[in-house]
Amino acid sequence: MTDWQPTAPIENLRRRGEILAQIRQFFARRDVLEVDVPLMSHCAVSDPFIDSIEVAYRAFPEAAAETLYLQTSPEYALKRLLCAGSGPVYQLGKAFRNGESGRRHNPEFTMLEWYRPGLDEQQLMDEVAELVMPILAVDKVERLSYQQVFERYLGLNPHTTSLEALKTETRRHVELAMDDDDRDSWLNLLMSHVIEPQLAELRAVFVCDYPASQAALAQVREDASGRLVATRFELFVNGIELANGYYELTDAVEQARRLAADQRQRAELGLPQRPLETRLVDALAAGMPDCAGVALGVDRLVMLALGAEHIDQVIALPFERA
Repeated sequence: MTDWQPTAPIENLRRRGEILAQIRQFFARRDVLEVDVPLMSHCAVSDPFIDSIEVAYRAFPEAAAETLYLQTSPEYALKRLLCAGSGPVYQLGKAFRNGESGRRHNPEFTMLEWYRPGLDEQQLMDEVAELVMPILAVDKVERLSYQQVFERYLGLNPHTTSLEALKTETRRHVELAMDDDDRDSWLNLLMSHVIEPQLAELRAVFVCDYPASQAALAQVREDASGRLVATRFELFVNGIELANGYYELTDAVEQARRLAADQRQRAELGLPQRPLETRLVDALAAGMPDCAGVALGVDRLVMLALGAEHIDQVIALPFERA
């Protein structure tokens, strides 16, 4: 039996440790505070497309179990700290997501997430680039809008193309039986199956100005053509999604509306109704500074830095050996 052994070579683990130290040094130089928020919460993520892992807590062995949720991201907790006056903060630690296991996924993974009061998403892209370029030996990171990548690789405008045309284009590239009338479902398929692999030709690229319907927890603004877009970006390196950032929503009323909308969508999809993080709404009502924030997958960063093909090559003991 060899399943006691790590899947990652020890040399890869040494390099991983060096990258983690490099990340901490990067933020120390910028006076960004490292914090350590709970891994368990009484509330779960609202996003219908992310599934929280449930854990059972008992005050004593015979007590009735109380359901808690492993964090899928430290976002809600970090924003509560921002509202309490923490200033710029980051967490480098574990996050957990149900059902995510594969070549680039592990249910337990390492996430770097940070928030910068006073910066917008464009300025935060600058900082993300400053962090990752030395680690990945990249000399430049391009910037393209969501519309530009759709026009470049598919020859269509994602904002104005009809739903039927999106369905037709998707079925040209992907075999599937679904017939969803949600535009974003088709846009997401085209992005993940057709566009993202081709982004590898650019080596490293930020894609920004996503459709307003994909804002998640980002603000929405008008672009140069007067169209509403999300102040959101994603970083792709070698066609792999590495980071997802926002110019953060600070409006408590809008935050409550989006949480409720997510909950309704979960119900429509037959997904579990889990407790919403209303403490975030209360925190925003108390006041959160204008800021930008980003989450970055550290395991993928190490994979890219080492030229690894599988996440098991950069994690000591992945899910199957945990």
